[in-house]
Amino acid sequence: MKTILYIDGFNFYYSAVKSTPLRWVNPLALIARTFPRNQIVATKYFTARVSPLPGNLDQPVRQAMYWRALKTLPDLEIIEGDFRTRKVRAAVVTPPPNTIEVFKTEEKGSDVNLASHLLLDGFRGRYDCAIVISGDSDLVTPIRMVRDEIKKPIGVLNPQRISGPNCRPPRKSAGLQHAVSFYQNGITWAHLVASQFAPTLTDAQGAFHKPASW
Repeated sequence: MKTILYIDGFNFYYSAVKSTPLRWVNPLALIARTFPRNQIVATKYFTARVSPLPGNLDQPVRQAMYWRALKTLPDLEIIEGDFRTRKVRAAVVTPPPNTIEVFKTEEKGSDVNLASHLLLDGFRGRYDCAIVISGDSDLVTPIRMVRDEIKKPIGVLNPQRISGPNCRPPRKSAGLQHAVSFYQNGITWAHLVASQFAPTLTDAQGAFHKPASW
């Protein structure tokens, strides 16, 4: 079926690949292994530009390199929200002191952007089927609307990693599971390994490489 893929970039990163050597992942290769019957005709990747932080000054450089890799994929669009960093005071476990000052980072807008594009594309008949990569329960209502109001099949890949080093216990997402036409709860380490970009890629600017720390 003619399918548009919608990716919640931050949810995917923190659920599946953060602190692993598998961050150079090709989402189209991953989805082809998970839902092989769907023909992906377009991909929308929802994310935000990160800011450098003390101890992680190269974070924006690595992200830019990954975006460059994503843009080598056919018919992929990156849709940006906002990334905010601010200092807040947080309680400590064993005072004194009672609080310390910490950096708090927030990504804003991607869930709303994803829901808006998902619904608008559906109403305009741009897909026969939609797939969402996210475990965010805030998306339950727009996903259910696609299935029940627009009458299009819609699937979800919940990107929590369910095997490999430092794997957390799987979390249930009954809301998402009940809202969709089909559902996959989790990604294995083996699927991530098999879905990596080549270490060296080429675009209109020339050759570039996977970040060394990845």
